[in-house]
Amino acid sequence: MCYLVQVSCRLLALNHPDNNFILSSESDESVDVDNFQDVLATHEETHNPDEDLTTPELLTKYGYPAETHEVITQDGYVLTLHRIPHGRANPIAQKRRPPILLHHGLLCSSVDWIMNTVDKALGYRLADLGYDVWLANSRGTTYSRNHVSLTPDQHQFWDFSFHEVGYYDLPAYFDYILATTGEEKLHYVGHSQGTVVFWIAMSEHPEYNDKVHAMFGMGPVAFLNGTVSPIRYLADVSTQLQVREAEALFGDREFLPNNGVLKHLNRLVCENKYLESLICENIMFLLCGFDKPQMNETTLPVVLAHTPAGTSSHTVIHFAQLMKSGKFRQFDYGKRKNVQKYGSEQPPEYDLAKVTAKVALYYGENDWLAVPKDVLELSRALPNVMVTFKVKLEAFNHLDFLYAIDINKLLYDDLIKLLITS
Repeated sequence: MCYLVQVSCRLLALNHPDNNFILSSESDESVDVDNFQDVLATHEETHNPDEDLTTPELLTKYGYPAETHEVITQDGYVLTLHRIPHGRANPIAQKRRPPILLHHGLLCSSVDWIMNTVDKALGYRLADLGYDVWLANSRGTTYSRNHVSLTPDQHQFWDFSFHEVGYYDLPAYFDYILATTGEEKLHYVGHSQGTVVFWIAMSEHPEYNDKVHAMFGMGPVAFLNGTVSPIRYLADVSTQLQVREAEALFGDREFLPNNGVLKHLNRLVCENKYLESLICENIMFLLCGFDKPQMNETTLPVVLAHTPAGTSSHTVIHFAQLMKSGKFRQFDYGKRKNVQKYGSEQPPEYDLAKVTAKVALYYGENDWLAVPKDVLELSRALPNVMVTFKVKLEAFNHLDFLYAIDINKLLYDDLIKLLITS
Protein backbone atom coordinates (compact mmCIF):
# COMPACT_ATOMS: atom_id res chain seq x y z
CA MET A 1 0.00 0.00 0.00
CA CYS A 2 2.74 2.46 0.96
CA TYR A 3 4.61 1.59 -2.22
CA LEU A 4 1.46 2.32 -4.25
CA VAL A 5 1.12 5.72 -2.57
CA GLN A 6 4.75 6.56 -3.26
CA VAL A 7 4.53 5.53 -6.91
CA SER A 8 1.25 7.36 -7.45
CA CYS A 9 2.54 10.57 -5.91
CA ARG A 10 5.70 10.52 -8.00
CA LEU A 11 3.69 9.99 -11.19
CA LEU A 12 1.30 12.78 -10.26
CA ALA A 13 4.19 15.11 -9.48
CA LEU A 14 5.42 14.81 -13.04
CA ASN A 15 2.07 16.05 -14.33
CA HIS A 16 1.38 18.68 -11.67
CA PRO A 17 1.84 22.32 -12.75
CA ASP A 18 4.29 22.75 -9.92
CA ASN A 19 6.38 19.62 -10.15
CA ASN A 20 8.21 20.56 -6.99
CA PHE A 21 4.97 20.11 -5.05
CA ILE A 22 5.96 16.58 -4.11
CA LEU A 23 9.40 15.90 -2.84
CA SER A 24 11.10 13.13 -4.76
CA SER A 25 14.30 11.24 -4.12
CA GLU A 26 16.04 13.73 -6.43
CA SER A 27 14.95 16.70 -4.31
CA ASP A 28 17.55 18.82 -2.59
CA GLU A 29 15.75 18.02 0.67
CA SER A 30 16.00 14.41 1.81
CA VAL A 31 14.97 12.48 4.87
CA ASP A 32 17.77 11.79 7.29
CA VAL A 33 17.68 7.99 7.58
CA ASP A 34 19.86 8.02 10.68
CA ASN A 35 17.34 10.32 12.35
CA PHE A 36 14.55 7.84 11.71
CA GLN A 37 15.72 5.64 14.60
CA ASP A 38 15.40 8.63 16.89
CA VAL A 39 11.84 9.08 15.63
CA LEU A 40 11.02 5.51 16.55
CA ALA A 41 12.68 5.82 19.94
CA THR A 42 10.73 8.93 20.90
CA HIS A 43 7.43 7.80 19.40
CA GLU A 44 5.75 6.91 22.66
CA GLU A 45 6.52 10.34 24.07
CA THR A 46 4.82 12.15 21.17
CA HIS A 47 1.91 9.78 20.59
CA ASN A 48 -1.53 11.42 20.78
CA PRO A 49 -3.95 8.96 22.46
CA ASP A 50 -6.84 10.30 20.36
CA GLU A 51 -5.38 8.36 17.44
CA ASP A 52 -6.46 5.08 19.04
CA LEU A 53 -9.95 6.10 20.18
CA THR A 54 -13.18 5.31 18.37
CA THR A 55 -15.89 7.88 17.78
CA PRO A 56 -17.84 6.92 20.95
CA GLU A 57 -14.61 6.87 22.96
CA LEU A 58 -13.66 10.35 21.77
CA LEU A 59 -17.12 11.67 22.63
CA THR A 60 -16.88 10.20 26.12
CA LYS A 61 -13.35 11.50 26.64
CA TYR A 62 -14.45 15.07 25.96
CA GLY A 63 -17.53 14.87 28.15
CA TYR A 64 -20.29 14.19 25.62
CA PRO A 65 -22.90 11.42 25.73
CA ALA A 66 -22.38 8.75 23.07
CA GLU A 67 -24.86 6.30 21.60
CA THR A 68 -24.38 3.69 18.89
CA HIS A 69 -27.29 2.62 16.71
CA GLU A 70 -27.51 0.04 13.92
CA VAL A 71 -29.60 0.48 10.79
CA ILE A 72 -30.27 -2.20 8.17
CA THR A 73 -30.72 -1.06 4.58
CA GLN A 74 -33.13 -2.53 2.07
CA ASP A 75 -30.23 -4.39 0.42
CA GLY A 76 -28.94 -5.84 3.69
CA TYR A 77 -26.07 -3.59 4.81
CA VAL A 78 -25.79 -3.02 8.56
CA LEU A 79 -24.88 0.64 9.10
CA THR A 80 -23.71 2.32 12.27
CA LEU A 81 -25.07 5.68 13.36
CA HIS A 82 -23.28 7.49 16.18
CA ARG A 83 -25.46 9.83 18.19
CA ILE A 84 -24.73 12.81 20.44
CA PRO A 85 -28.17 13.25 22.05
CA HIS A 86 -27.21 16.45 23.87
CA GLY A 87 -24.23 18.65 24.67
CA ARG A 88 -22.08 19.00 27.75
CA ALA A 89 -23.82 22.13 28.99
CA ASN A 90 -27.39 20.88 28.58
CA PRO A 91 -27.63 17.32 29.94
CA ILE A 92 -31.19 17.73 31.21
CA ALA A 93 -33.69 16.53 28.64
CA GLN A 94 -35.50 19.20 26.67
CA LYS A 95 -38.97 18.81 25.26
CA ARG A 96 -37.56 18.98 21.75
CA ARG A 97 -34.07 18.62 20.34
CA PRO A 98 -34.18 18.96 16.56
CA PRO A 99 -32.42 16.00 14.90
CA ILE A 100 -29.61 16.77 12.49
CA LEU A 101 -27.72 14.23 10.36
CA LEU A 102 -24.06 14.87 9.49
CA HIS A 103 -22.70 12.85 6.57
CA HIS A 104 -18.97 12.50 5.91
CA GLY A 105 -17.05 12.59 2.65
CA LEU A 106 -15.09 10.03 0.66
CA LEU A 107 -12.76 7.80 2.76
CA CYS A 108 -14.01 9.43 5.96
CA SER A 109 -16.38 8.43 8.76
CA SER A 110 -18.34 9.80 11.71
CA VAL A 111 -15.14 10.70 13.55
CA ASP A 112 -14.32 13.50 11.09
CA TRP A 113 -17.03 15.68 12.63
CA ILE A 114 -15.33 15.61 16.05
CA MET A 115 -11.58 15.62 15.31
CA ASN A 116 -11.15 19.38 15.44
CA THR A 117 -10.98 20.96 18.90
CA VAL A 118 -14.14 20.86 21.02
CA ASP A 119 -14.91 24.53 20.43
CA LYS A 120 -14.62 24.11 16.64
CA ALA A 121 -15.72 20.60 15.63
CA LEU A 122 -19.22 20.89 14.14
CA GLY A 123 -20.54 17.78 15.89
CA TYR A 124 -19.70 19.22 19.30
CA ARG A 125 -20.94 22.72 18.49
CA LEU A 126 -24.34 21.52 17.29
CA ALA A 127 -24.80 19.29 20.34
CA ASP A 128 -24.01 22.20 22.65
CA LEU A 129 -26.52 24.36 20.76
CA GLY A 130 -29.31 21.92 21.60
CA TYR A 131 -29.43 19.70 18.52
CA ASP A 132 -29.80 15.93 18.55
CA VAL A 133 -26.73 15.09 16.46
CA TRP A 134 -26.52 11.92 14.37
CA LEU A 135 -23.26 10.99 12.63
CA ALA A 136 -23.46 8.76 9.56
CA ASN A 137 -21.09 5.95 8.56
CA SER A 138 -21.72 4.85 4.99
CA ARG A 139 -21.34 1.25 3.89
CA GLY A 140 -17.79 -0.05 3.69
CA THR A 141 -16.33 2.46 6.14
CA THR A 142 -14.69 1.67 9.48
CA TYR A 143 -17.94 1.41 11.43
CA SER A 144 -20.24 -0.04 8.73
CA ARG A 145 -18.61 -3.24 7.56
CA ASN A 146 -21.42 -5.70 8.20
CA HIS A 147 -24.19 -7.23 6.13
CA VAL A 148 -27.00 -9.63 6.91
CA SER A 149 -25.54 -12.31 4.60
CA LEU A 150 -22.20 -11.07 3.21
CA THR A 151 -18.77 -10.37 4.71
CA PRO A 152 -16.07 -7.88 3.64
CA ASP A 153 -14.04 -10.86 2.43
CA GLN A 154 -16.57 -11.44 -0.34
CA HIS A 155 -16.45 -9.61 -3.65
CA GLN A 156 -20.21 -9.04 -3.57
CA PHE A 157 -19.95 -6.97 -0.37
CA TRP A 158 -17.99 -4.29 -2.26
CA ASP A 159 -20.23 -4.22 -5.33
CA PHE A 160 -21.45 -0.67 -4.75
CA SER A 161 -20.54 2.96 -5.43
CA PHE A 162 -21.85 6.19 -3.94
CA HIS A 163 -25.06 5.55 -5.92
CA GLU A 164 -26.07 2.81 -3.49
CA VAL A 165 -25.14 5.00 -0.53
CA GLY A 166 -27.59 7.62 -1.76
CA TYR A 167 -30.23 5.18 -2.95
CA TYR A 168 -30.26 2.84 0.07
CA ASP A 169 -28.26 4.25 2.99
CA LEU A 170 -29.75 7.73 3.28
CA PRO A 171 -33.41 6.62 3.22
CA ALA A 172 -32.57 4.05 5.90
CA TYR A 173 -30.91 6.75 8.05
CA PHE A 174 -33.83 9.13 7.61
CA ASP A 175 -36.46 6.53 8.48
CA TYR A 176 -34.58 5.34 11.55
CA ILE A 177 -33.77 8.79 12.95
CA LEU A 178 -37.29 10.12 12.47
CA ALA A 179 -38.85 6.99 13.96
CA THR A 180 -36.50 7.13 16.95
CA THR A 181 -36.99 10.83 17.65
CA GLY A 182 -40.68 11.04 16.75
CA GLU A 183 -39.94 14.01 14.50
CA GLU A 184 -41.32 14.49 10.99
CA LYS A 185 -38.26 16.27 9.56
CA LEU A 186 -34.53 16.62 10.15
CA HIS A 187 -31.69 18.92 9.13
CA TYR A 188 -28.83 17.58 7.03
CA VAL A 189 -25.19 18.61 6.70
CA GLY A 190 -22.99 16.93 4.11
CA HIS A 191 -19.34 17.32 3.21
CA SER A 192 -18.03 16.34 -0.23
CA GLN A 193 -19.44 12.86 -0.97
CA GLY A 194 -21.96 13.57 1.77
CA THR A 195 -23.51 16.08 -0.63
CA VAL A 196 -23.38 13.72 -3.61
CA VAL A 197 -25.42 11.05 -1.84
CA PHE A 198 -28.01 13.64 -0.77
CA TRP A 199 -28.66 14.69 -4.38
CA ILE A 200 -29.04 11.03 -5.30
CA ALA A 201 -31.40 10.23 -2.43
CA MET A 202 -33.62 13.22 -3.11
CA SER A 203 -33.72 12.70 -6.89
CA GLU A 204 -34.31 8.94 -6.74
CA HIS A 205 -36.75 9.16 -3.81
CA PRO A 206 -38.40 12.61 -4.20
CA GLU A 207 -40.79 11.94 -1.32
CA TYR A 208 -37.86 12.33 1.09
CA ASN A 209 -37.54 16.03 0.24
CA ASP A 210 -40.51 16.58 2.54
CA LYS A 211 -38.55 15.06 5.42
CA VAL A 212 -35.80 17.69 5.27
CA HIS A 213 -35.96 21.10 6.96
CA ALA A 214 -32.85 22.21 5.07
CA MET A 215 -29.64 20.79 3.66
CA PHE A 216 -26.21 22.41 4.14
CA GLY A 217 -23.60 21.31 1.61
CA MET A 218 -19.92 21.95 2.30
CA GLY A 219 -17.56 21.47 -0.62
CA PRO A 220 -20.59 20.27 -2.63
CA VAL A 221 -20.00 17.89 -5.49
CA ALA A 222 -22.08 16.85 -8.49
CA PHE A 223 -20.27 18.18 -11.55
CA LEU A 224 -16.53 17.62 -11.72
CA ASN A 225 -15.65 19.31 -15.01
CA GLY A 226 -13.20 21.78 -13.51
CA THR A 227 -11.50 19.61 -10.92
CA VAL A 228 -7.84 20.58 -10.72
CA SER A 229 -6.76 18.02 -8.14
CA PRO A 230 -4.04 15.66 -9.38
CA ILE A 231 -6.56 12.89 -8.80
CA ARG A 232 -7.80 13.84 -12.26
CA TYR A 233 -4.75 12.11 -13.74
CA LEU A 234 -5.87 8.88 -12.08
CA ALA A 235 -9.31 9.54 -13.53
CA ASP A 236 -7.81 9.85 -17.01
CA VAL A 237 -6.12 6.48 -16.57
CA SER A 238 -9.09 4.68 -15.05
CA THR A 239 -11.65 5.89 -17.59
CA GLN A 240 -9.52 4.72 -20.50
CA LEU A 241 -9.95 1.22 -19.13
CA GLN A 242 -12.89 -1.12 -18.96
CA VAL A 243 -14.42 -1.51 -15.50
CA ARG A 244 -12.66 -4.85 -14.96
CA GLU A 245 -9.29 -3.37 -15.91
CA ALA A 246 -9.91 -0.40 -13.60
CA GLU A 247 -10.73 -2.86 -10.82
CA ALA A 248 -7.35 -4.47 -11.42
CA LEU A 249 -5.74 -1.03 -10.98
CA PHE A 250 -7.66 0.06 -7.88
CA GLY A 251 -8.61 -3.38 -6.53
CA ASP A 252 -11.86 -5.20 -7.19
CA ARG A 253 -13.14 -4.86 -3.63
CA GLU A 254 -12.06 -2.31 -1.05
CA PHE A 255 -10.12 0.84 -1.93
CA LEU A 256 -7.55 2.09 0.60
CA PRO A 257 -8.42 -0.03 3.64
CA ASN A 258 -7.61 1.49 7.00
CA ASN A 259 -5.59 -1.44 8.30
CA GLY A 260 -3.30 -1.70 11.30
CA VAL A 261 -0.10 -1.49 9.27
CA LEU A 262 -1.14 1.76 7.57
CA LYS A 263 -2.22 3.31 10.87
CA HIS A 264 1.07 2.31 12.48
CA LEU A 265 3.12 3.84 9.67
CA ASN A 266 1.12 7.05 9.86
CA ARG A 267 1.79 7.20 13.58
CA LEU A 268 5.52 6.61 13.29
CA VAL A 269 6.14 8.98 10.41
CA CYS A 270 3.68 11.82 10.91
CA GLU A 271 4.20 12.60 14.57
CA ASN A 272 7.73 13.73 13.83
CA LYS A 273 7.61 17.38 12.78
CA TYR A 274 10.52 17.04 10.40
CA LEU A 275 9.11 14.11 8.49
CA GLU A 276 5.60 15.49 8.76
CA SER A 277 6.58 18.62 6.86
CA LEU A 278 8.28 16.63 4.12
CA ILE A 279 5.83 13.81 3.61
CA CYS A 280 2.48 14.07 5.32
CA GLU A 281 1.35 17.53 4.29
CA ASN A 282 2.25 16.92 0.66
CA ILE A 283 0.27 13.70 0.48
CA MET A 284 -2.73 15.06 2.40
CA PHE A 285 -3.01 18.31 0.49
CA LEU A 286 -2.08 16.76 -2.85
CA LEU A 287 -5.71 15.80 -3.44
CA CYS A 288 -7.50 18.67 -1.73
CA GLY A 289 -5.54 21.89 -2.03
CA PHE A 290 -2.96 23.43 0.27
CA ASP A 291 -3.70 25.79 3.15
CA LYS A 292 -0.97 25.18 5.72
CA PRO A 293 -1.81 28.16 8.00
CA GLN A 294 -5.27 26.68 8.67
CA MET A 295 -4.05 23.14 9.42
CA ASN A 296 -3.49 22.42 13.11
CA GLU A 297 -0.22 20.48 13.25
CA THR A 298 -1.32 18.54 16.33
CA THR A 299 -4.53 17.48 14.59
CA LEU A 300 -2.86 16.06 11.48
CA PRO A 301 -1.58 12.78 13.04
CA VAL A 302 -5.04 12.15 14.52
CA VAL A 303 -6.69 12.73 11.15
CA LEU A 304 -4.28 10.35 9.42
CA ALA A 305 -4.83 7.71 12.09
CA HIS A 306 -8.57 7.66 11.35
CA THR A 307 -8.43 8.05 7.57
CA PRO A 308 -8.73 6.50 5.08
CA ALA A 309 -11.78 4.87 6.62
CA GLY A 310 -12.47 2.64 3.62
CA THR A 311 -14.74 2.54 0.60
CA SER A 312 -15.26 0.40 -2.48
CA SER A 313 -13.13 0.65 -5.60
CA HIS A 314 -16.33 1.20 -7.57
CA THR A 315 -16.86 4.43 -5.62
CA VAL A 316 -13.51 5.80 -6.77
CA ILE A 317 -14.12 4.58 -10.33
CA HIS A 318 -17.54 6.27 -10.29
CA PHE A 319 -15.97 9.61 -9.34
CA ALA A 320 -13.43 9.12 -12.13
CA GLN A 321 -16.28 8.57 -14.58
CA LEU A 322 -17.93 11.85 -13.52
CA MET A 323 -14.69 13.71 -14.10
CA LYS A 324 -14.33 12.23 -17.55
CA SER A 325 -17.95 12.54 -18.72
CA GLY A 326 -18.61 15.96 -17.21
CA LYS A 327 -22.09 14.71 -16.27
CA PHE A 328 -23.74 13.81 -12.97
CA ARG A 329 -24.97 10.35 -13.76
CA GLN A 330 -25.12 6.75 -12.58
CA PHE A 331 -22.30 4.20 -12.76
CA ASP A 332 -21.10 3.35 -16.27
CA TYR A 333 -20.72 -0.42 -16.60
CA GLY A 334 -19.96 -0.33 -20.32
CA LYS A 335 -22.45 -0.34 -23.19
CA ARG A 336 -23.48 -4.01 -22.98
CA LYS A 337 -24.17 -4.07 -19.25
CA ASN A 338 -25.66 -0.58 -19.34
CA VAL A 339 -28.29 -1.83 -21.79
CA GLN A 340 -29.05 -4.74 -19.46
CA LYS A 341 -29.27 -2.55 -16.35
CA TYR A 342 -30.59 0.78 -17.66
CA GLY A 343 -32.08 -0.06 -21.04
CA SER A 344 -29.65 2.29 -22.79
CA GLU A 345 -25.98 2.32 -23.75
CA GLN A 346 -25.29 5.36 -21.56
CA PRO A 347 -26.08 5.56 -17.83
CA PRO A 348 -28.98 7.85 -16.88
CA GLU A 349 -28.28 11.29 -15.43
CA TYR A 350 -29.59 12.22 -11.98
CA ASP A 351 -32.44 14.74 -12.16
CA LEU A 352 -31.39 17.57 -9.86
CA ALA A 353 -34.69 19.34 -10.52
CA LYS A 354 -36.25 16.75 -8.20
CA VAL A 355 -34.10 17.94 -5.28
CA THR A 356 -36.74 20.34 -3.95
CA ALA A 357 -35.52 20.55 -0.34
CA LYS A 358 -34.05 23.87 0.77
CA VAL A 359 -30.30 23.88 0.16
CA ALA A 360 -27.35 26.05 1.22
CA LEU A 361 -24.05 25.62 -0.62
CA TYR A 362 -20.64 26.53 0.81
CA TYR A 363 -17.44 26.51 -1.25
CA GLY A 364 -13.82 27.60 -1.15
CA GLU A 365 -11.66 29.31 -3.76
CA ASN A 366 -8.77 26.86 -3.26
CA ASP A 367 -10.91 23.71 -3.27
CA TRP A 368 -9.32 21.51 -5.92
CA LEU A 369 -12.20 19.02 -5.91
CA ALA A 370 -15.34 21.18 -5.65
CA VAL A 371 -14.04 24.06 -7.73
CA PRO A 372 -16.08 27.30 -7.77
CA LYS A 373 -17.36 27.04 -11.36
CA ASP A 374 -18.66 23.51 -10.75
CA VAL A 375 -20.37 24.58 -7.53
CA LEU A 376 -22.03 27.48 -9.35
CA GLU A 377 -23.24 25.09 -12.06
CA LEU A 378 -24.73 22.92 -9.33
CA SER A 379 -26.36 25.97 -7.73
CA ARG A 380 -28.06 26.82 -11.03
CA ALA A 381 -29.32 23.25 -11.42
CA LEU A 382 -30.95 23.01 -7.98
CA PRO A 383 -34.43 24.54 -7.71
CA ASN A 384 -34.46 25.67 -4.05
CA VAL A 385 -31.08 27.17 -3.13
CA MET A 386 -31.21 29.50 -0.11
CA VAL A 387 -27.62 30.72 -0.42
CA THR A 388 -24.42 29.99 -2.31
CA PHE A 389 -21.72 31.08 0.12
CA LYS A 390 -18.09 31.59 -0.83
CA VAL A 391 -15.74 31.39 2.15
CA LYS A 392 -13.82 34.64 2.48
CA LEU A 393 -10.35 33.15 2.51
CA GLU A 394 -8.54 32.69 -0.78
CA ALA A 395 -6.58 29.64 0.42
CA PHE A 396 -9.62 27.81 1.87
CA ASN A 397 -9.61 24.19 0.64
CA HIS A 398 -11.60 20.96 0.74
CA LEU A 399 -10.27 19.82 4.12
CA ASP A 400 -10.67 23.21 5.76
CA PHE A 401 -14.43 22.61 6.01
CA LEU A 402 -13.61 20.16 8.80
CA TYR A 403 -10.23 21.08 10.27
CA ALA A 404 -9.52 24.78 9.68
CA ILE A 405 -8.19 26.65 12.71
CA ASP A 406 -10.48 29.61 11.99
CA ILE A 407 -13.46 27.55 10.83
CA ASN A 408 -15.93 29.22 13.19
CA LYS A 409 -15.51 32.76 11.91
CA LEU A 410 -14.89 31.62 8.33
CA LEU A 411 -17.94 29.37 8.01
CA TYR A 412 -19.65 27.70 10.96
CA ASP A 413 -20.97 30.87 12.60
CA ASP A 414 -22.78 31.85 9.38
CA LEU A 415 -23.96 28.30 8.71
CA ILE A 416 -25.38 27.97 12.21
CA LYS A 417 -27.25 31.29 11.94
CA LEU A 418 -29.00 30.05 8.80
CA LEU A 419 -29.56 26.61 10.35
CA ILE A 420 -31.37 28.11 13.33
CA THR A 421 -33.72 30.11 11.12
CA SER A 422 -34.48 27.35 8.62
